[in-house]
Amino acid sequence: MAKAAGISHRSVQRIWAAHGLKPHRIRTFKLSKDPKFAAKVQDIVGLYMDPPEHALVLSVDEKSQIQALDRTQRGFPMKPTRCQTMTHDYKRHGTTTLFAALNVLDGKVIGQCMSRHRHQEFLQFLDRINLETPPDLDLHLIVDNYATHKHANVRAWLAQHPRFHFHFTPTSASWLNAVEGFFAKLTNKRLRRGVFSGIVDLQEAINRFLSETNECPRPFAWTADADGIIERVRRGKAALAALG
Repeated sequence: MAKAAGISHRSVQRIWAAHGLKPHRIRTFKLSKDPKFAAKVQDIVGLYMDPPEHALVLSVDEKSQIQALDRTQRGFPMKPTRCQTMTHDYKRHGTTTLFAALNVLDGKVIGQCMSRHRHQEFLQFLDRINLETPPDLDLHLIVDNYATHKHANVRAWLAQHPRFHFHFTPTSASWLNAVEGFFAKLTNKRLRRGVFSGIVDLQEAINRFLSETNECPRPFAWTADADGIIERVRRGKAALAALG
């Protein structure tokens, strides 16, 4: 731009700063097209901010295809003037899927690693939730629209366990599911720099992270107003429509 305008680089930077322009940055977004978006947002935000009495609110999802990656050579540890190093290439030793349920009231997580990601495994995880929660409390589970969660066998299981209530997030709105924050922490703090010689090694690391999380849990606190979210999405759709 400086070359095209015939001015200095610093002049271009001052003009950008004066007008709040940051052309070197980009942010991603996706607006939900769910026709029941507003109702679902109000339902889920209501569970976060005003949970029902005599009930637990659990944010449930699966982190699938977690790879057990081993580096081709040992890395060098961090030392003064040098950051930690690792090879750019790796060896794959298979994958695992983590099923997780975050209790938004106290921050504890029920987690289980499984080899596959089907409705059969999801039913096993529901059984585990049923066993590890007080039997006298209703359970409100926030889940996404993955086909596994709506399978006929899952619906039949729910009919036999009336204390379970599913609340589905709008399509393209996984950010409404609180457990996604736990998955991000797991990735950043345990998986991204991890070196795993096999599936067992990977699952042990995940289980240790679950134990450490539950030793010092932090309640999940939602602060965004549902009406504000709905209005921002409305403005986004209007802006897209204006672009043609």
